[in-house]
Amino acid sequence: MAETARPSHPPAPDAAWRFTAERAKDTTFFFDFDGVLSPVTDDPDASQPVPSVLEVLDELAGVVSRVAIVSARPVSFLRSRFERLAKVDLYGLYGLEVWHEGEVVTEPAALPWVPAMSDLAERARAELPAQILVEYKRLSVALHYRTAPQLADAVGRWAHEQAEALGLRTQGGRMVSELKPPVDQDKGMVISEGVKSAGCAWYFGDDMSDIKAFDALRAREAVDPGFFGMCVAVANPETGAEVSSAADLTLESPAAVSDFLRDGLRNF
Repeated sequence: MAETARPSHPPAPDAAWRFTAERAKDTTFFFDFDGVLSPVTDDPDASQPVPSVLEVLDELAGVVSRVAIVSARPVSFLRSRFERLAKVDLYGLYGLEVWHEGEVVTEPAALPWVPAMSDLAERARAELPAQILVEYKRLSVALHYRTAPQLADAVGRWAHEQAEALGLRTQGGRMVSELKPPVDQDKGMVISEGVKSAGCAWYFGDDMSDIKAFDALRAREAVDPGFFGMCVAVANPETGAEVSSAADLTLESPAAVSDFLRDGLRNF
């Protein structure tokens, strides 16, 4: 039987699934966590995967070459949510940390910044309004203003001032401003490296940092006519329009992601 031709963009979901199933052993699925596998919460520590997603990811990992979660969360947090999924790789802090085959590897260039990040988190708690939730991640500090959106500009100014003074980089997101080390690593770089030997890859994202991952799939397609990349956005009221405009398909919620995967697995 002749192989299915690579779908054109944006492909119909059924066509994308059929093409993927034919190349299952050469396919990688990548997922963001917050807003994709878990609803976004006011308290980041309270975030949990939607109930059905662990079983679905485990089943998916059994039929494709690789499943990976690529998140701004630390690996320690991701492990606490996905520890029983032995076949799922975890990329934390935009790829500065990686959990693969039972061990965590940290980007060496980022390690000297741990003390500075700890100090920064303490100053953020002291200097920013009490409504701002300061999330210390060892190699980055996230300033959440979801419960006080009127403070977005003030948080942004403070983050910019700290970045300028300390030589850090800033990353905007859904009601959050994050400060991280000046180390070249982002989701796009993770995906570019991760698909070098793949023939097919999917990426599910909901935030601005995920657009770089979409771009990485598009770039790989541009140089490899045999490669197929599927970009899936998850709708949200904050960054949804921009992310959806860069994607092939938009799903309505993390629960819809789980249902979509379960339906797609019927093709394997």
